Amino acid sequence: MSADAPPTYTVQELNSSIGSLLERGFAPRFVVDATVSRPQVKKGHLWMTLTDGDASISAVAWASKLRQLAYTPGDGEGVRVVGKLNFWATRASLAVQVLDIRPSLSTVQRRFEAVRAQLEQEGVIDPARHRPLPAYPSRIALLTSVPSSALADMLRTARERWPLTELLVLAIPVQGEVAGRINEVLTQLYAASSRLGIKAIVLARGGGNREDLMVFDDDALCRLLAQSPVPLVTGIGHEDDLTVADLVADHRAATPTAAIVRLLPHRFQALEDVTLRQRRWRDQRHWVLQRERQQLKHRQQQWSQHHPRIVLQQRRDRLEQRLQLLAALAPSRWLARGFAMLERPSGEVLRSVLEIETGESLIVRLNDGRVDVQATAIHARDRSA
Repeated sequence: MSADAPPTYTVQELNSSIGSLLERGFAPRFVVDATVSRPQVKKGHLWMTLTDGDASISAVAWASKLRQLAYTPGDGEGVRVVGKLNFWATRASLAVQVLDIRPSLSTVQRRFEAVRAQLEQEGVIDPARHRPLPAYPSRIALLTSVPSSALADMLRTARERWPLTELLVLAIPVQGEVAGRINEVLTQLYAASSRLGIKAIVLARGGGNREDLMVFDDDALCRLLAQSPVPLVTGIGHEDDLTVADLVADHRAATPTAAIVRLLPHRFQALEDVTLRQRRWRDQRHWVLQRERQQLKHRQQQWSQHHPRIVLQQRRDRLEQRLQLLAALAPSRWLARGFAMLERPSGEVLRSVLEIETGESLIVRLNDGRVDVQATAIHARDRSA
């Protein structure tokens, strides 16, 4: 064979060489963003096509890996796949072997908007349904992953703020296709909430990517959250993360710790409130007592003025005044000053000459006696003069 002659392979040798070349020249693990097309499960394995609109490649999640995945994509959903190349030398077939798969942010947003619109139409999402939180809850239920940093922070915050509240911790999965399991825990909790004395429920999950929070956009889960017999508080992800569960809940907190802060009072603040109320109560009591003392003093003064001696003296004074007035208006007083009274023998006092007839017998009464007279002439005063 000459130096310029091409190498000769059997089909098996050719495919093996291609496989060796791929293994040596391509990264053992990579990430690809794509859209899923025609996903289907065959013999326990998930087969699908990954495409970006311009090109496509087959992908497979083996049954052993599929059971470990937290998310199973639907047709047309955007995904981010962690995988490696899988080359079958016997038929020169190439596919992406899926090591992990997660929804893209656009997929999460579309699902969020779809569920949100559906539940708003059903009336499940309605701010008018939100209930106020209990002021000093005696017992609350915490639904979150166990163990987790979110739970540790909530327990610590609860002890610092209001240690009188009992915490009932219920472990739930918080990522992946786990809505059914959360629903089971919620159903059991609802049935026993009255017997357990639960005053509020906290549904919490620590921070992560928005894609990791898709379970809280599940429509069945959110409908069940809306049926909570007690006020429900959510603390899911970070402040910027909004899920459908947050919209259904009575109150939404930015983080799990913020949910505890929203629900439980701070003992120091409560102590200040109690101290302030005590001060106000003392001031109110002092004001009431002072007012009652003033009213009592006023009544005592009134009662003292109604003492029999005082009342008798007041009546004596009024009687004396009336006697003095009568004395001042008595006819004898005027007679003593030189005036005279003209009257008939019957005692009728005459005030006008028009009441007298000529020849009528009259009596002129003076200060020291009387004079019997007879009217010989009557001269009336000219009123026109």
